[in-house]
Amino acid sequence: MKKISKLTALCVGLLTIGIVVCVGFTKADDHKFAIAKNLDIFSSLIKELDMFYVDTLDVNKTMGNGIDAMLYELDPYTVYYPEEDQGELEQMLSNSYGGIGSIVGWNPKTKRSYISEPYEGMPAATSGLKAGDVLLQIDDQDLTGKTNEQVSQLLRGQAGTQLKVKVQRPGVAEPLTFDIVRKKIELPLIPYHTVLDGGIGYINISTFSGKPSKEFKQILLKMKQQGINSLIIDVRDNGGGLIDEAIEIANFFVPRGQTIVTTRGKVEQTRKDYKTMREPIDADIPLAILVSGSTASASEILAGSLQDLDRAVVVGARTYGKGLVQVSRPLPYGGAVKITTSKYYIPSGRCVQAIDYQHRNSDGSVERIPDSLTTVFHTRVGREVRDGGGITPDIVVKKEKLPNLLYYLVSENLIFDYATTYCTKHPQVARSEDFAISDADFNDFKSFVKSKDFKYDQQTEKMLAGLKELAKFEGYWETAQPEFEALEKKLNHDVDRDLEFSKKDIKMMLEVEIQKRYYYQKGGIVAQLKDDKDLDEAVRILKNPAEYRKILQVAPKSERNIKKTKK
Repeated sequence: MKKISKLTALCVGLLTIGIVVCVGFTKADDHKFAIAKNLDIFSSLIKELDMFYVDTLDVNKTMGNGIDAMLYELDPYTVYYPEEDQGELEQMLSNSYGGIGSIVGWNPKTKRSYISEPYEGMPAATSGLKAGDVLLQIDDQDLTGKTNEQVSQLLRGQAGTQLKVKVQRPGVAEPLTFDIVRKKIELPLIPYHTVLDGGIGYINISTFSGKPSKEFKQILLKMKQQGINSLIIDVRDNGGGLIDEAIEIANFFVPRGQTIVTTRGKVEQTRKDYKTMREPIDADIPLAILVSGSTASASEILAGSLQDLDRAVVVGARTYGKGLVQVSRPLPYGGAVKITTSKYYIPSGRCVQAIDYQHRNSDGSVERIPDSLTTVFHTRVGREVRDGGGITPDIVVKKEKLPNLLYYLVSENLIFDYATTYCTKHPQVARSEDFAISDADFNDFKSFVKSKDFKYDQQTEKMLAGLKELAKFEGYWETAQPEFEALEKKLNHDVDRDLEFSKKDIKMMLEVEIQKRYYYQKGGIVAQLKDDKDLDEAVRILKNPAEYRKILQVAPKSERNIKKTKK
């Protein structure tokens, strides 16, 4: 009986293993079958549509829309690039393209494209084009009816090729024509850097595409020769770029052999630890990093890794929260797909991804991960940090809301158009650091706005109208009507009053726009930094070594208990 039992057990065991193996093969085979089945259905469907649909089918457009919809269901970063759009992908990766070097704006009223912001030293600027020039013709093509995207494509082309651009310049009667030679346009990686009062260096990084680390290193070494005692790195509104560039810049301040970021994906080749490879330039200089809600991806790697390693104080607003990594994969017929292949994790072990695209609402929408569902991690010295919602600064700076009026002034192009008018009257202005809008200039702007029959909605008007309807519905209108009418008179449009009330913010926007006309992107940044609460806070912290050190240390247990009690 014992022999029979052993034999039975062996058979049962082998049968169980066989079932498990078969199930494993079945699941793999099912997945492969599902792929083959759906590809066959998709191929047959497009053939049936092409043959029987009532109108002629634009196959490329139909397929493109289908592919885009399929990929968007995954996440907004997984994107298909057909052969004709390879330039867009290359520009994204290299931060360069062939063209004239200018931002091209669109005026919805005139339905015309215009030169919005020429880049310093690039063909648009060196040939004489100016902000405000309305684009009429490129070579022999009339631009009437062309979309802004179509105009931008016509301006781009292989470096070294020539084009003729005809524009209408405000204040000039006859159109102007410019012969321009396209060039490889490399967008400014570090548009501005300076040494502030007190020996504090400041470096603004606009992107991590291209090779910003090389330029950053040169600037840093030069600043150290000038004797800086601390440094501010500004990555606000920096949407990211290459991971390697973020790691390289972190390595300037972090010892060799430190893990800066780890990527983890489904396949082995996406799983990698990125470490610092060289000795740092300065492992001790006090650092502050400025961040905003538009700081994303590689920018978050730099800010988050230096925070996790207790190497820098992060100042500003919570960052965007993009913890996903993409790689480009080639496709047939010259196409490519940018695929999200992994998530990245910074030194504390946290991933800053703020949206879980895999779990969507019933309507297909996605939401940020609520703070209550995030997890606590710890920096090297033990400070608490969290995952799932971007990088929360060590010093959160509360932003003042911009007035509603300013939105209408910008959207109606009145700030931009006044800057164009201002420049025709002022061939030269004070140097960037000294330039300011005078009260006389502001009064001139007010006259300019009123001459354009400026109309704008007031939130108070909208709310009052809603309240009136509610009062009528609930039966309060007859008794409250006199008070409503009196309030309505007080809330009437008064352009002079409203412009004066928002004078500070309007002047700042005017100074930014006007400075860009004379000093390009650098001038706009200088104007913004003059009244910059993030920068002021970073400077204050760096000028107070005791407070700087305290921020980067774990609070004593007694202080932590007090903070918990306050919450």
